Amino acid sequence: MRMNKLAGGELTVSELCLGSMTWGTQNTEAEGHAQIDMALDHGINFIDTAEMYPTNPLSTETVGNTEIIIGNWLAKRGKRDDVVLATKVTGPSPTVRREGYDAEIIRETVDASLKRLQTDYIDIYQMHWPQRGSYHFRQNWKFDPSTKDPERTVNDMRAVMATLKDLVEQGKIRHIGLSNDSAWGAMKWLELAREIGGPRVVSIQNEYSLLCRLYDLDLAETSHNEDIGLLCYSPLACGLLTGKYEGGNTVPEGSRMSITSNLGGRTTDRVWPATQAYLDIADKHGMDPVHLALGFCTSRPFMGSTIFGATTMDQLERALGAQDVTLSDEVLKDIAKAHKAHPMPY
Repeated sequence: MRMNKLAGGELTVSELCLGSMTWGTQNTEAEGHAQIDMALDHGINFIDTAEMYPTNPLSTETVGNTEIIIGNWLAKRGKRDDVVLATKVTGPSPTVRREGYDAEIIRETVDASLKRLQTDYIDIYQMHWPQRGSYHFRQNWKFDPSTKDPERTVNDMRAVMATLKDLVEQGKIRHIGLSNDSAWGAMKWLELAREIGGPRVVSIQNEYSLLCRLYDLDLAETSHNEDIGLLCYSPLACGLLTGKYEGGNTVPEGSRMSITSNLGGRTTDRVWPATQAYLDIADKHGMDPVHLALGFCTSRPFMGSTIFGATTMDQLERALGAQDVTLSDEVLKDIAKAHKAHPMPY
């Protein structure tokens, strides 16, 4: 397993990261523990979670259960030093907290995550999405930042940064990261960290895949110049890039699409020909489409780690087969051609 550096070399993470958002709904605790064991056996040292997990479906009754599952694994295995652990505080949400987070709420959420995770520290503490709103989750078609008060936005961010600084000094968190954020957001957090001596942003967890490449522009430039790694989620586009949905004609029982029929706004008319273009590339070059999709993400120069999830051990084993995949120049040329033909499927 190839490893990458984050936080100026302070963190070493596997280029593949084990996602956990199905543990507690689609997966039992025992299945979640088996996934962690297999992932570590294959060289993964990075686990990503969130206080709001599990999802699919998300409900108030299950919020926090994924962290509990991970915490029980840590307590049983005693391998805290073997893993880099990232979690997130939820933004405004009717399921978790309508008010999202502020300077004081983050103190409470960090303590709650530490308790559920049964650990003394969190390696990367991320803001799941900005308080000011986000163009992610397919909201790029309607997001309007002109409705926000810039002064209030920055004052709220400054107060949160002050709290994060205190939590780092207490040793409860080691680094901070963003999620579903923008280039402006990343630069403002970096500015505030310099202003008050707070922790520097080391990562951004945004969606990225062959079908979703918003990150390639302003955020890629931000990553390069500011040494911020992308922790990409949904690299398989919620299973679209595995080929299992067969152009929308097949919906396997227990799949993401069987729970959320439109895959969170991803199943547009444009997505099926775009998906097929990448499946054809995999077939042309004799590759597993899962390995093509994951290999593309890990090849990107701004990538810190590629987060994938699985609901079965067979799916996990298949994804782990992508470790150390290197795409040829011919494959990359075909991908570039397909991307130009299908630039924004959803």
